[in-house]
Amino acid sequence: MDCLSDNCIVVYSFNVGSLLMSEIIKVGMADLKTCLPPNGITTLGLGSCVGIALRDKINKVGGLAHIMLPDSSVIANQTNLAKFADTGIAELIRQMEALGASKRNLVAKIAGGAMMFAVNSRSSMNVGERNVEAVKKKLKEFGIPILAEDCGLNFGRTVIFYPETGDYVIKAVGKPEKTI
Repeated sequence: MDCLSDNCIVVYSFNVGSLLMSEIIKVGMADLKTCLPPNGITTLGLGSCVGIALRDKINKVGGLAHIMLPDSSVIANQTNLAKFADTGIAELIRQMEALGASKRNLVAKIAGGAMMFAVNSRSSMNVGERNVEAVKKKLKEFGIPILAEDCGLNFGRTVIFYPETGDYVIKAVGKPEKTI
């Protein structure tokens, strides 16, 4: 990967006298990426969108999807698999398996799904809540347990996922940083 592009951030880590260079790979909206340690993955601006971090707990292969909508079947001729919970999770698993992950070793952490605009709480317009429900349903279908989540409420999030440790760092304006 070319780190002079807009696709990653270079982070320098020191390890007892040796210099290790790792990348923090950027995932855009309606996008997904995979990585191997020591690299990490980040996505910005999770409002009603959901960030799904998957990790093979044995092989340390990681992936992050930034999904925007719950269901691809409502939009005809959709080619962006990462945009939807149903197709994005399946594609993320496929790409992780190509790097050596095993579906039976996968675990998940999720964040996002906020209600960014005031609507009637019973309204079907709460896209964030529908996204979270769709993500949980699809992960359950694949038999992937959710180890932790930071979802809902009314604020956006930026996340960084480190597959080596499984740490999912969540940042939000005016809130303390947390790791789940």
